[in-house]
Amino acid sequence: MATTSRNSLALLQRYAMHHRDRRNIATHLLGVPIVVFALGLLLARPTFAVGGLALTPGWLVFAPVALWYLTRGQLGLGVATALGVGLLVGLAHRMGGGTAAQGLAWAGACFVVGLTLQLVGHYYEGRKPAFADDPAGVLVGPMFVTLELLAPLGLFKGLVAAVERHAGPTVLRDLAHPATR
Repeated sequence: MATTSRNSLALLQRYAMHHRDRRNIATHLLGVPIVVFALGLLLARPTFAVGGLALTPGWLVFAPVALWYLTRGQLGLGVATALGVGLLVGLAHRMGGGTAAQGLAWAGACFVVGLTLQLVGHYYEGRKPAFADDPAGVLVGPMFVTLELLAPLGLFKGLVAAVERHAGPTVLRDLAHPATR
């Protein structure tokens, strides 16, 4: 099925298959937002005016990404994810002062830190990252993190239950044994 036509449930179920170890999920709760922030830093320049609005490549990328989240069939989760990503991009734009070289250095450092956290998590998981099998995983990561952050508040109970029915419960994998999936 094409990435653009899959709904939130199908995307999250596939992504969750690569994210059942609680340590992996914990690293993603930090690593994914750090990577989104890094991309916001990277795309914070140049600024150009269009119709009185100050735009950057970051906001031009954000617009279709936000629309994608909003059209996956779970409007509440789409709004929450788009808001979270937008806040990280906006924060990156505000903090991205200094020279272009400094901005690139900070973006690179944040990207490496965020990605390293996620790779450590996948060591615990015993599986490669979801985007290695499905490029949509790059977009699903922030949606998964948003769901993980909002689920303890009692939000999206049906969606969480459907994902867990498909992917299974979260676990702490015994590192002495290879992953079974």
